[in-house]
Amino acid sequence: MARGLSAYTRCVKWRFGCGQNWHLLFFLFYVTSMVSGHIRYSIPEEMKKGSLIGNVAQDLGLDLRRLRSGRARIVTGESIQYTELKTDKGILVVKERIDREQLCGDVTPCSFSFEVILENPMELHQITVEITDINDHSPSFKRDSILFDISENANAGARFPLTSAEDPDVGVNGLREYFLSENDNFVLKQNSNADGKKYAEMVLQKPLDRETNPHLSLKLIAVDGGTPQRSGTVNIDITVLDINDNAPVFNQSVYKATVMENSPRDTYVTTVNATDADVGSNSVVTYYFSDLNSVLRDLFMIDEKTGVISITGPVDYEKDKKYELRIQAKDQGGFTDSSQVVIEVIDVNDNAPTLSVMSFTSPVSEDSPAGTTIGIINVKDLDSGENGQVNCRIEQNAPFNIKSNLRNYYTLVTDTVLDRERVSEYNITVVATDAGMPPLSTKKTFHLKVSDVNDNAPVFPQSVYNAFISENNSPGVSVVTLRAKDPDENQNSRISYILEDANIGASPVSEYVSINAESGVIHAVRSFDYEQIKQLVFVVKAQDGGSPPLSSNVSVKIMIQDQNDNPPQVLYPVQTGGSVVAEMVPRSADVGYLVTKVVAVDVDSGQNAWLSYKLQKATDRALFEVGLQNGEIRTIRQVTDKDAVKQRLTVIVEDNGQPSRSATVIVNVAVADSFPEVLSEFTDFPHDKEYNDNLTFYLVLALAVVSFLFITCLVVIISVKIYRWRQSRVLYHSSLPVIPYYPPRYSDTLGTGTLPHVYNYEVCRTTDSRRSDCKFGGAGSQNVLIMDPSSTGTMQRIQSEKSILDEPDSPLEFFFVESYFRISVVFGTLLDIFSCFSFTMARRISSYTRCVKWRFGCGQNWHLLFFFFYVTSMVSGHIRYSIPEEMKKGSLIGNVAQDLGLDLRRLRSGRARIVTGESIQYTELKTDKGILVVKERIDREQLCGDVTPCSFSFEVILENPMELHQITVEITDINDHSPSFKRDKIHFDISESANAGARFSLTSAEDPDVGVNGLREYFLTENDNFVLKQNSNADGKKYAEMVLQKPLDRETNPHLSLKLIAVDGGTPQRSGTVNIDITVLDINDNAPVFNQSVYKATVMENSPRDTYVTTVNATDADFGSNSVVTYYFSDLNSVLRDLFMINEKTGVISITGSVDYEKHKKYELRIDAKDQGGLSDSSKVVIEVIDVNDNAPTLSVMSFTSPVSEDSPAGTTIGIINVKDLDSGENGQVNCRIEKNAHFKIKSNLRNYYTLVTDTVLDRERVSEYNITVVATDAGMPPLSTKKTFHLKVSDVNDNAPVFPQSVYNAFISENNSPGVSVVTLRAKDPDENQNARISYILEDANIGASPVSEYVSINAESGVIHAVRSFDYEQIKQLVFVVKAQDGGSPPLSSNVSVKIMIQDQNDNPPQVLYPVQTGGSLVAEMVPRSADVGYLVTKVVAVDVDSGQNAWLSYKLQKATDRALFEVGLQNGEIRTIRQVTDKDAVKQRLTVIVEDNGQPSRSATVIVNVAVADSFPEVLSEFTDFPHDKEYNDNLTFYLVLALAVVSFLFITCLVVIISVKIYRWRQSRVLYHSSLPVIPYYPPRYSDTLGTGTLPHVYNYEVCRTTDSRRSDCKFGGAGSQNVLIMDPSSTGTMQRIQSEKSILDEPDSPLEVS
Repeated sequence: MARGLSAYTRCVKWRFGCGQNWHLLFFLFYVTSMVSGHIRYSIPEEMKKGSLIGNVAQDLGLDLRRLRSGRARIVTGESIQYTELKTDKGILVVKERIDREQLCGDVTPCSFSFEVILENPMELHQITVEITDINDHSPSFKRDSILFDISENANAGARFPLTSAEDPDVGVNGLREYFLSENDNFVLKQNSNADGKKYAEMVLQKPLDRETNPHLSLKLIAVDGGTPQRSGTVNIDITVLDINDNAPVFNQSVYKATVMENSPRDTYVTTVNATDADVGSNSVVTYYFSDLNSVLRDLFMIDEKTGVISITGPVDYEKDKKYELRIQAKDQGGFTDSSQVVIEVIDVNDNAPTLSVMSFTSPVSEDSPAGTTIGIINVKDLDSGENGQVNCRIEQNAPFNIKSNLRNYYTLVTDTVLDRERVSEYNITVVATDAGMPPLSTKKTFHLKVSDVNDNAPVFPQSVYNAFISENNSPGVSVVTLRAKDPDENQNSRISYILEDANIGASPVSEYVSINAESGVIHAVRSFDYEQIKQLVFVVKAQDGGSPPLSSNVSVKIMIQDQNDNPPQVLYPVQTGGSVVAEMVPRSADVGYLVTKVVAVDVDSGQNAWLSYKLQKATDRALFEVGLQNGEIRTIRQVTDKDAVKQRLTVIVEDNGQPSRSATVIVNVAVADSFPEVLSEFTDFPHDKEYNDNLTFYLVLALAVVSFLFITCLVVIISVKIYRWRQSRVLYHSSLPVIPYYPPRYSDTLGTGTLPHVYNYEVCRTTDSRRSDCKFGGAGSQNVLIMDPSSTGTMQRIQSEKSILDEPDSPLEFFFVESYFRISVVFGTLLDIFSCFSFTMARRISSYTRCVKWRFGCGQNWHLLFFFFYVTSMVSGHIRYSIPEEMKKGSLIGNVAQDLGLDLRRLRSGRARIVTGESIQYTELKTDKGILVVKERIDREQLCGDVTPCSFSFEVILENPMELHQITVEITDINDHSPSFKRDKIHFDISESANAGARFSLTSAEDPDVGVNGLREYFLTENDNFVLKQNSNADGKKYAEMVLQKPLDRETNPHLSLKLIAVDGGTPQRSGTVNIDITVLDINDNAPVFNQSVYKATVMENSPRDTYVTTVNATDADFGSNSVVTYYFSDLNSVLRDLFMINEKTGVISITGSVDYEKHKKYELRIDAKDQGGLSDSSKVVIEVIDVNDNAPTLSVMSFTSPVSEDSPAGTTIGIINVKDLDSGENGQVNCRIEKNAHFKIKSNLRNYYTLVTDTVLDRERVSEYNITVVATDAGMPPLSTKKTFHLKVSDVNDNAPVFPQSVYNAFISENNSPGVSVVTLRAKDPDENQNARISYILEDANIGASPVSEYVSINAESGVIHAVRSFDYEQIKQLVFVVKAQDGGSPPLSSNVSVKIMIQDQNDNPPQVLYPVQTGGSLVAEMVPRSADVGYLVTKVVAVDVDSGQNAWLSYKLQKATDRALFEVGLQNGEIRTIRQVTDKDAVKQRLTVIVEDNGQPSRSATVIVNVAVADSFPEVLSEFTDFPHDKEYNDNLTFYLVLALAVVSFLFITCLVVIISVKIYRWRQSRVLYHSSLPVIPYYPPRYSDTLGTGTLPHVYNYEVCRTTDSRRSDCKFGGAGSQNVLIMDPSSTGTMQRIQSEKSILDEPDSPLEVS
């Protein structure tokens, strides 16, 4: 706001300081004429500040008092005011430094104008000050130096425009002439433009020579005509451009070098060097081989830039001892020079011996004897002498030996007996080394496999396999995997796993486990029971598939692991279901009193049998506790008289298995001192009819169930005893008495578990199949399993004891049956196999048979062959044949039998054959005719290249005895190839400046033929410029060169096409042709030439940037880069440089700045065209400017007032504007107007001055701001205009009172509201602003009832929010009406009122009130209904009211409960209770109805009323019904007594029977213990309230044990004491031999005749 406030302050000062005489001034504008004058002064530039310009008062005829009273001042539209008016002296002085060049540039004369204004009356005087020039600037060049690149072939007379100097001074002080420093090549020529400006050109008078003087440095001096004279200097640097006028020259005509044979790739040979006197690209020399055949092209490479020759292929001394290469050096203009390189090869031992395998046998059997021949090798070395002498050896220390029995032939034999299991494969490396220096060697690796013989049996990594399996496993589960290893391979190592025949008890082992013959995985055949059997021990045999087969055995021991599959069994207290009191606790019992002991057992073993006791529920948990380990129930506090007599405890017994199993027992405890007290407490039950009926029913049911169980138990026990007695008579004939034990209610369904006990099975498995065949036999016999219960009564065995199955008196015995087979193989006529697995051995026998046949079929002549190697000498011979190439297949070469003196029978019997080391066998021996014929096409060029003579050799081998004859076939050449060039055409780029005698090497032709058939000479087609010169290399090869005899002219003939013909000397003669294309390269020998000397163009003033002006064009007769012309302005001052631009490539001139007709009406430009060689031409461009109305009026604000008060009268002045237009004539005539139809107008009272005034009264509330746009338009065509927008703000006056949008505000609030809650918000609006629009809300004083309105509501003065002061109650007050005033902050303030009406809304906060029937609490019958009442009989009416209003008071009646809902109904709206059917005699007298009354609020509230209705005809009947309680109490008591007595008698008989059976069982158990000498202890039975002082829980009372465990081992050591007593548990093995129970059976411990109780 600081800047705005400052501006506003200045504005106010202007209004009161400068505008005090406006009314008088305007009056004079209308009634008087204006006084004006014009004076002119002339002064030099650069006058000091304060220097006198002129006496204005004197020149205008004014006195000093008029200047002061008229407030004379200078008015100018420029940004800088150069002059100052001293009103006290009336003089005009210099205020700012005046620089003519900065003010006017080169415009003459130079002046500036301004006005002097006086007031009272207004006078306007124009003053013009002219500025004259002084010589204060020296001529200067735009650049420090001028650069020229001029070709040395530039012709004399060539012109080179120079950059002009600039001198800001004008007239005589401006630029006068130029001077050039002395030199031999250039003179200076001076010229003048049409505007008088001078420029200079350099003219070449003597040609340039780059080789003599590549650089020239000159000076150009410009001087002016002022006094003193000033000058400027610029350096001219001339670079002489080179042309290609020199050919490359080698520094040696012949280069000699040596290279080692077989030097690696990129080996350096030598470097050739040629220099060119030219520079730049003309001196760049490229090197290449001018004529190389295909062989040399693959051997050597030359770097085209450095001339380094290196090796790219193998250099072989045996092929070539010396190489001659022809090198060409060529520059960019096509000039060349040639030289020769002679390379001598130094021989090295570079041919390693070669190994050829004549025969090799693999695999060889491991039982082969020492000295067995496995291979024959042929060794050759292409070198001769010592380098060709070869020695063979075996590299590794292997069991093999190598022998030489014939020249260049070696045999590879075994040195010892082989063992495949130790080494199955051998890599035999044979090394052949020659005698050269350094020696070379060749290695050949033979991969020998040793075939297998079945000499190893399978071996198990363990002698015994121990495995564990949890009981209750799924049949078929994998138990353990056996792995045997056989070091043999294939069929000999194929292992089959066989389960040895044996018995576990009376059953074969195959009934317990099975084994997969291939994988060795042992599976459980059945589900095991740890309590019946604890481990399985059997033998598994691993047998291989050899012939004969070998095998080995291993023992397998499978331990059955116990699982927690039996829940604990509670022995005491016995849960009979009929006892109400089990234990009694005297009220004098102290803390820790032993109430009873819960005794339980678990037939599992280990931690699965560790039991814990917990109190699950109790009538009083603070009175009793249960021992966690011993199950003792003790008191934990003193018993008091307040404790209830009847205490019910629920004890849960859990084992320690995962997951744990549990059993629950309920213990009833009576807290009393005498039994009668207990009896009275437990028999004093409610004597209502329903309870007695239920008790009687349950007593009768219990008596029936106990009786049925008792009879059923007797029948089942007798039946089982008879059945077992009969079986024992038939099956057991032992002299030892057996006391069998039969579980009650045992139902044998012929087996449980996975396999029936009446079956045994035999599994036959094959070695190559996964199928199994099962044979089922008859039922097995029964057995007796004698268990050792020396632990806790479970079937877990003591770790240190021996299995009972190992004892001689065990009824279970293991026996092993071994079965084996033999396989005998007889080779010759028959192969017999005897085995139960005969079909599985077929593949193995077949494979073995093939192996034997090979050995006897394929190797039958090896012994004879080796025998002749050792005992006979070799016969050998050598013959040579010569044949031409390209003979047909089958053509005769020679008669080998005749030439070697052999008959045909010898060839056939000796199995004569050709042995060659080449990949292609060109010849074939016909042993039936004894002749040698062509087998494959023979191409001499492919076989030998250019080597002569060409031949190949091979050997003919005969056996019995061995003869070796070498045959050499020489191939003679035929003329089957024409001379050919490597390329289709030869291309030359030759500069037209090439001198006569220049040589150009041509590509040589190649002819694969040799001798007279090879290349003979070349011919060149006729032409005017070149002749052909033929030469020969040292090796006799011919090559040709073109020699230039007449200079080339590109402008006359830019292209030449010739032909080079090569012919050979064969018959018929053959030839080859190649095209020679010559492109004549251009040199820069022509300067550009403009097609016009003067170009004329016109351009519109103020044309936009990039406007096209004209195009200049210059052409150059040269070609390529030499004809590229660039255009540029040769000499432009700074003004023109910013106005125009020329495209240096196209010559298009365009506008880059603003073209102003008022400044310049015409422009003259000098254009230069220059080529790449520095040659140039110049032309002139004259541009005329067409004038347009391009200056828009300018608006200057002299004064502007904002804001203005809205109560200002019409005609108030708000601004003064000055308008100017730089154009003249009609273009400078300006008219001002206001753009929009605003409440303002503009007036003109003085030339170029306008006033902006109000036209009407302003209203800020209607329009608070105005954007007044003043438009000044000139009279030009087209007219130009300028807009100026004035942003006027209207200040506010408090002329509007606040206004509410509503006359009355209605609001609603629910009763029971929170105090302070917002009810309604009032909003008043005031169109004024700031403080005038700031509204305050006031609550008008009034009373509601006897209390002021402020006790009910309050209002926020700022926001207008009305709040409730208190909580309202609809039942007390239903609405509030009051007045609120809104008042603004103006001065004086204005206000308005509004009425507010707040309605209180009812809530459902009162439940219905039942008026009838009245609920007294003591009434049994309220209404009476006669039995003759018909449908719709009105019984009574429930009357209720609700103090709420509206729907909250709407009541509805519903029947919630009723004795007989089909008899009564309640009216939903009126509450009338009526009958809905006819009353009958069967309806109960006493009817109880519960009616609920609900209102309709949200949420609804309700009330409940109970209506007692008596269905009777008289009151006495009603009274007797409601007072006649159960009259059969005595009868029910007697019935209950007899039922209890009967139940006690039957239970006594049942318990007596159980005691007798248990006694018999104990007696038999003692007898069996004497007879069987078993070591299994008895699980003792503890009578009720038995207290064991040695231990409780799952551990036996006669045992203690100590467990020692280490922190780093999973093993446990258990120590056991001796048994206190022994017992024999005789199991019924009629099932599978496990202890799996029938699903429907009850635990054996529940039977009365069992000496053990096991769950």
